Amino acid sequence: MRKPTGLRAAVVAALLGLAAVVAGPVGGVRADAPAPAQTVGDITGFAADGPVYHLHAGRAEARVSFVTDRTFRVELAPDGTFSDPTGKDIVLPQGAPPATHWRDAGDAYELRTSKVTLKAFKAPLRFELRRADGSLVWSEAKGLSWDDKTTTQTLARGGDEEFYGAGMQNGRGNTSHRGHTVEVGVDYHWDDGGHPNSVPFYLSSAGYGVFRNTYAPNTYAFGQPVTARAEERRFDAYYFAGPSTKDVIGQYTSLTGKPFLPPLYGLEIGDSDCYLHNANRGERHTLDSLKVADGYTEHDLPNGWMLVNDGYGCGYENLAGTSKGLGERKMKLGLWTEDGIGKLADQVKAGQRIAKLDVAWVGDGYKFALDGCKDAYRGIEDNSDARGFTWAPESWSGAQRCGVQWSGDQSGSWDYIRWQIPTYAGATLSGLAYTTGDVDGIFGGSPRTYVRDLEWKSFLPAMMTMDGWAPADKQPYRHGEPYTSISRTYLKLKESLLPYMYSYAAEATRTGIGPVRPLSLEYPDDPKAATDAAKYEFLTGRDFLVAPVYQDSDTRDGIYLPRGTWVDYWSGRTYQGPVTVDGYSAPLDTLPLFVRAGAAVPMWPGIRSYQDRTAHSPLAWDVYPQGRSSFTLYEDDGVTRAHRDGHSATQRVRVAAPRSGGGDVRIDVGASRGSFRGKQTARPYRFTVHTGDAPRGVALDGRPLKRLPSAAAYEAADEGWFHDPADRAGVVRIKTATRPTDRAFGLLLKGASAVGGRTPGATVAVTTPGGQEVTKGAPTTVRTALTAGTRTAHQVSVALSAPRGWKVSAPVRHARIAAGATRRDALTLTAPRDARSADPVTVTATVRYRSAGAPRTAVHRFQVRPVPPAPAEDTWASDLEWLSETNGYGPAERDRSNGESGAADGHPLTLAGKTYAKGLGTHADSGLEFYTGGRCSSFTADAGIDDEIADYGEVAFSVEADGKVLWTSPKLTGTSAPVAVDVPLGGARHVRLRVTDTDGKKSGDHGDWAGARFHCSG
Repeated sequence: MRKPTGLRAAVVAALLGLAAVVAGPVGGVRADAPAPAQTVGDITGFAADGPVYHLHAGRAEARVSFVTDRTFRVELAPDGTFSDPTGKDIVLPQGAPPATHWRDAGDAYELRTSKVTLKAFKAPLRFELRRADGSLVWSEAKGLSWDDKTTTQTLARGGDEEFYGAGMQNGRGNTSHRGHTVEVGVDYHWDDGGHPNSVPFYLSSAGYGVFRNTYAPNTYAFGQPVTARAEERRFDAYYFAGPSTKDVIGQYTSLTGKPFLPPLYGLEIGDSDCYLHNANRGERHTLDSLKVADGYTEHDLPNGWMLVNDGYGCGYENLAGTSKGLGERKMKLGLWTEDGIGKLADQVKAGQRIAKLDVAWVGDGYKFALDGCKDAYRGIEDNSDARGFTWAPESWSGAQRCGVQWSGDQSGSWDYIRWQIPTYAGATLSGLAYTTGDVDGIFGGSPRTYVRDLEWKSFLPAMMTMDGWAPADKQPYRHGEPYTSISRTYLKLKESLLPYMYSYAAEATRTGIGPVRPLSLEYPDDPKAATDAAKYEFLTGRDFLVAPVYQDSDTRDGIYLPRGTWVDYWSGRTYQGPVTVDGYSAPLDTLPLFVRAGAAVPMWPGIRSYQDRTAHSPLAWDVYPQGRSSFTLYEDDGVTRAHRDGHSATQRVRVAAPRSGGGDVRIDVGASRGSFRGKQTARPYRFTVHTGDAPRGVALDGRPLKRLPSAAAYEAADEGWFHDPADRAGVVRIKTATRPTDRAFGLLLKGASAVGGRTPGATVAVTTPGGQEVTKGAPTTVRTALTAGTRTAHQVSVALSAPRGWKVSAPVRHARIAAGATRRDALTLTAPRDARSADPVTVTATVRYRSAGAPRTAVHRFQVRPVPPAPAEDTWASDLEWLSETNGYGPAERDRSNGESGAADGHPLTLAGKTYAKGLGTHADSGLEFYTGGRCSSFTADAGIDDEIADYGEVAFSVEADGKVLWTSPKLTGTSAPVAVDVPLGGARHVRLRVTDTDGKKSGDHGDWAGARFHCSG
């Protein structure tokens, strides 16, 4: 059996060596006894040399250099000798320095540009920064200090000052670091609390940022005062003065490099595995990757690229043939740099377009890592016409200009989803535009965690699924239905949103601001945006708010929507922010997703790959009219570097609509400006306009368009419009015939409305309790609640629809529901007897009614779970269906010990020499859930590690009932005596049996629930 944590031992040893190198001091550190800490003294000399100023304080010397009128550098050499270990690695050549002036103000020297004044107080030397209007930016609480290993800056903290940055900080970063200490440096801790891809840059809500120009580890303590320490006996920092957080990030990335622009295939999902010398999957060949690629096409799933040698000890063969085969399947070839990058030129000529840099960062500190990123990026570009595209798990400032920052190897779980949500949005605040983690991790995982993770990661620019390390492969079609269909929905949505995401990627190359954003970046004045209220959500661009589900639940609480109107992407329901939404119904196939009112989102409808686009493909716009808004679409050839020579185009769409309620909606589509190879000279356009109510008419450049009577007629027509009241609370669909892209045109929706309809309160809200269970084979009551808005609803009917094989009751009807009133209804659902309890089912409640003189529809989707009849007598656990299963390796076994990767391949259950005919065999970490329906009084078993393991392993057993832990064993090893389990269940409806690894080794953790039995009665 493969032991996952042991596979990378040799590499881990190399990493520990790297950690020692990186952690060491940089600069002239004495080998004798530590010197006492010192703080810089009084200024003893001053000299001005153009934009560079020298300040002497005894033996120490400080140097101030202005880069722009808002950016400057402060250095301190305690011994008077300056050094720069980073050289030209990180900071890029800058333009001519700004005009500067200085004056002696008595107690301080004032060094000025047109935008800022840096005051250097004389006794002792202490710095303070002010804007041109005299307002304070930051002030040192005391002078710079040092000992023989570190240098520290101490800043006064503002009363409401918030802090962000420091690169990829796992489990945090999108909310404020105020009151916390943040480490910056390599630690190879890739889970919650780790900090891979650190960046020695932080920014403040007071309007400034600080970049420590070093390869040394840093520690930022954002207390009162703020202390920023680097493990080197030199001080070297660049400062950026705002007017805004976005501007500060822009200045920082102007200094260290703007994020690169990925190719379009880099914004599609990728697949990674080892196909040669793979001990975990049996001997295969590199060309076998084409069979997996075929799996994507056969299941109608997007996939942009494949790493075909991602595994330690994995090589490759038939590289050119593999690249050709992948190209025929609309995919690109990627390689892991297991042999370094010395062969990169030949590999690129054979078709490689993606380089994953696991080996290229095992070397002498971050310089080696940064050089690896740059060299691999350049190697792709020097040997092809493609753009450089790399992935790295440990990088530093400057890496944003050459690759995706990937958070390393983790295990799929609900907790994994939880802590990754703030990680990637937070990294954007350090100029990292493309950050991601493997879908459902590299180890562990389950069907439900897989699709939940894939849903929200489809709204990251870059995403990848990694196979070959977990017991089962991780392609999105491996778990079967309904999971494959859910994955297809989100991956195709990701494809359709490529023009939106690509436009934001192009923006990142101009501004340094990545597409994925914390709420605090777009709503800096919102007091909740920097707090835990917004920690587990993020924005993709300005228009999409994503609130992932990170628990095994069908509801999502605590969704914070900032100011403005927000539209539920799936139902069309509107919310007025700021508001916190609790009890949001989120079946397994539903990602809580909201769109900002005013959005105009460009889309490529109906594609599986960007290569599906032709010269005649339509461009679609998803429009949520409110007030005046616009979006600028960016386009180029998507693959080559021609855009760097200006071969690109932009097209701006402007929308003018009422702020609320009824009125005309105008959509002006500007001419596409610019050119590139393959640009569409003409194309048809599609519009989905979320008005709620139907307009009186639609005109194209003053010419009336025909209103079409049905969705089928609309699809068949070349031009026209159709109002669908049942689609997301009412949308208007418009299509034009093919039009020249170099000519502007306008659409007018006469008598339409802003989002929410002409009468925003004329809605019915539908809710259902979460966690509803349906007994298989028996009619089960399902409850709904209908609440009218500010207008009375008439002729109301509510009906359920469920998957094939399920039975639903007849619709319930109400003559009227008064404004503000609620009607509660009981409908019935009957699940098939053979329904899988492990698979949740989405049911739709459709409400049709009239309000404010118009027919309306509200749709509510909720999740139910088929459950077996509860046991009515004493029953062996192995004879019961389990509702869910997780297992550390292979499937859990009934009446056998844990085996290999197949079902029923284990051995007899044996504990302390006793063989058991009945029981459960698992491998930690594991969890088996049973439905007891309140009928079972207790659970009994003998628990221990199976005799076949001898003296290996270390685990703990636990019994949970309805989410509460009732019993936990001590730690047990292979030599421990079995533990008798006798746990009262107290009428619980659900019981979960867990076996947890307690030593982190996961080797030999074969936990047996021998003789496991539920004691029940009818």
